[in-house]
Amino acid sequence: MQIVVIDGQGGGIGKNLVERLRAELPETQIVAVGANSIATSAMLKAGANVGATGENAVQYNVRTADVVAGPIGILVANAMWGEITPAAVSASPAQKVLIPVEQCRVHVAGVVEKALSRYIEDAVAVIRSYQSTPAG
Repeated sequence: MQIVVIDGQGGGIGKNLVERLRAELPETQIVAVGANSIATSAMLKAGANVGATGENAVQYNVRTADVVAGPIGILVANAMWGEITPAAVSASPAQKVLIPVEQCRVHVAGVVEKALSRYIEDAVAVIRSYQSTPAG
């Protein structure tokens, strides 16, 4: 399974997500794609196998991913201070696992407010379930 983790700004969400994924799925290929070099560097330090930076890297890597994960802004136009163009992510055939964050100005009805670390735990559990589920 190949997981592409996308993040921007300082890469804090991506860093935490990569750390948890690496701990729970040590053999999984994790590709860190940062909207900027700071985000990419943070995710590489957290244990991603490889990293790339920029919009072209997003477009290229989501095409072959099994799972794309990151803050909900990776699917919202002009979110994350305009760092990610969501078209490539939304067009990817990969499963998308999104972490709700207030900075993206999107409220997902039914989502209970909790600490970011709990959302990351939930995201890792969802991704882990994909590994044990046959593709299709």
